[in-house]
Amino acid sequence: MKKLLLLLMMGIFGLGCSQQAPKVLKTGFSMEALQQKLQDEDGKTITVQQILDQHKGKVVVLDFWAGWCRDCLKALPKAEELEKNNPDVDFVFLSLERSKEGFDKSLERFHMKDKTNYWFASGWKNDFNNYIDLNWIPRYMVIDQQSGIAKYYAISPEDPDIQSTIDRLSK
Repeated sequence: MKKLLLLLMMGIFGLGCSQQAPKVLKTGFSMEALQQKLQDEDGKTITVQQILDQHKGKVVVLDFWAGWCRDCLKALPKAEELEKNNPDVDFVFLSLERSKEGFDKSLERFHMKDKTNYWFASGWKNDFNNYIDLNWIPRYMVIDQQSGIAKYYAISPEDPDIQSTIDRLSK
């Protein structure tokens, strides 16, 4: 009986802590979200709007991750495969490291220095992450050529909707 109760409690706890897809899948960003500031590897401040403007006209995959995130590290090889299979797509990595030092160390440790990386110096809770209902990482979003959200919610680079969205936008 104790084992059954323990299994039941573990199941309830697991469901309570699991990632849940947002009820509303957004197709664009709010002005507040677009003004959210991040830092690049050199510590220079940039807004989400400026990042999107740099990639306007291209399909973009936003990859939310952190070096302390076990699920992110497990997904890294598949994310790299997705990137290699889509050379015409821009991949932008948004780090949720807890410090600039952690951001720098993770970029080095996981061989990310040659990629486009930004860090939320403001932490997890900010206007952008709140707007997109960021409740877990890794998280992937596909942005269309006009900076609209084409795929709002994916938790794995193996989600077939990511590739089908890229294919649809690339036609």
